[in-house]
Amino acid sequence: PPPPPPPPPPPPFFFSRRRRHTRSLWSRGLGDVYKRQAFDTETNSLDAIKADMVGFSLCTSENDACYVPLLHDEEENKQIGFDEAIKALKPILEDNGIKKILHNMKFDALVLDKYNIKIQNYDDTMLMSYSLGSGGIRHKLDTLIEYYFNHKAISFKELVGSGKDKKTLQELSIIEAGKYAAEDADMTLRLWKKLKSSLVQDKQVKIYEIIEKPLAHVIMNMENHGISIDKKKLNELSEIFKKKLNSLEKDCYKLIDEEINLGSPKQVGEILFDKLELSGGKKTSTGSWSTNAEVLENLANDGHDFPKLLLEWRALSKLKTTYSDALPTYLNQKTNRIHSSFSMATTSTGRLSSSDPNLQNIPIRSEDGRMIRKAFIPEKGNVLISSDYSQIELRLIAHIANEKNLMNAFLEGIDIHSATASEVFNISLNDMTPEIRRNAKAINFGIIYGISAFGLAKQLNISRTESSEFIKAYFNKYPSIKDYMDDTKKFASENGFVKTLLGRKCLVEDINSKNAATRSFMERAAINAPIQGSAADIIKRAMIILSLSLIHI
Repeated sequence: PPPPPPPPPPPPFFFSRRRRHTRSLWSRGLGDVYKRQAFDTETNSLDAIKADMVGFSLCTSENDACYVPLLHDEEENKQIGFDEAIKALKPILEDNGIKKILHNMKFDALVLDKYNIKIQNYDDTMLMSYSLGSGGIRHKLDTLIEYYFNHKAISFKELVGSGKDKKTLQELSIIEAGKYAAEDADMTLRLWKKLKSSLVQDKQVKIYEIIEKPLAHVIMNMENHGISIDKKKLNELSEIFKKKLNSLEKDCYKLIDEEINLGSPKQVGEILFDKLELSGGKKTSTGSWSTNAEVLENLANDGHDFPKLLLEWRALSKLKTTYSDALPTYLNQKTNRIHSSFSMATTSTGRLSSSDPNLQNIPIRSEDGRMIRKAFIPEKGNVLISSDYSQIELRLIAHIANEKNLMNAFLEGIDIHSATASEVFNISLNDMTPEIRRNAKAINFGIIYGISAFGLAKQLNISRTESSEFIKAYFNKYPSIKDYMDDTKKFASENGFVKTLLGRKCLVEDINSKNAATRSFMERAAINAPIQGSAADIIKRAMIILSLSLIHI
């Protein structure tokens, strides 16, 4: 038989970090001979739901990465056909025998899901880094490259420009995009090797393997699915809020005998402290009066009507602009749903954060806030369910501090705030009043956040002497909690971190700061982090288990 034809020459679209063409990975099916490769998508949008894959990069060994362009403008003849590329990628990314290494896998998974590709057997260097220590450095790829390798990576912002001259990656030349993309894949592979050994050395493998890594797919599915809203209801609420705001504005104008822009801190400050001459004013570094929430709350607690109405106006104005007006603008035109982004590696305690839009902080205590929540609706034939743990952080501090009195109250099903009030204020449960229970609730939750006597006094509108007595009585009844707080501050001071029940490290830098205010703040953070972080770990595990359960229903 005639000899087999020679292998095709390397395609022109492969870019090597060594500035020479590598052997054609394409002719070998991209990944047939490799059991491990770093992978990264390049897109024309930072919104993964809307983004199209412009190209992708691969790296199987250090300093030997490549970029495969697919949708660059004006260079079609140098690119692989899109459908052909997807056909070649799918078996590789879905092959459990090949380890895929990505940075922020969730983004790439959302992009690839449009093409019916489900990434299997992966590691995520962003989540590996986050598992080594929540807080501290940011976990962006550029930051980690500079931190671990003292190398400044090609900046995406500098690459595409800014302002009116800003380009999309699709508009860049293949060589420009290729250098950037290939470097990302190369450095992701190097980072993976570094972090993999660090996870073992720091004993953080469990956090990564049983929480962060499996949760990435759960969050990806949440973002991909999105949620429906009742646009008509939100529009109606905007009109209702508008009328309420107009009424509040008129009431404010009557009190100050003039019309001002209530949204202007400068004008509000001048009314409060120059015209009305109220006490307690503080000036900012710019020389203007401070009118933040704390200032207004103090003035309202002192019995002044204008600050009280202004707080109501601000709260309602925020509801209108942030939710009833803004939520419909986030509707995806294709899905007619909102697809919020949930960041997995930004908070210092392991909690998730939500953006574009933020769906985690919608108020529930006010009737107006509850009306916003009612605008989120299920698909036809479905229902929305709410799953939560009852007072999880209070239960956790009782457990972690081994405080018997508090644990017994939970085990006996006693209302925990009433139980605290009974213990601290020496009254029977039968004689409990709503005001006493509210005070106990403030102490219960305040203790978790390391509240001071000054902070509690402001919250309860009482003297510092009274609040000091309340805290002293609390620790007399629950001495193990005081021991926990003291032990935690000592551990944090000596180690620079604290740990959750599952062993997650929460970094508390500057806890030994010479600045008293900074040091005090970090001590409060150290007390809170094991509680809030443990709650986050438990809820994340529950999300993973619940998602697996729903699959089998």
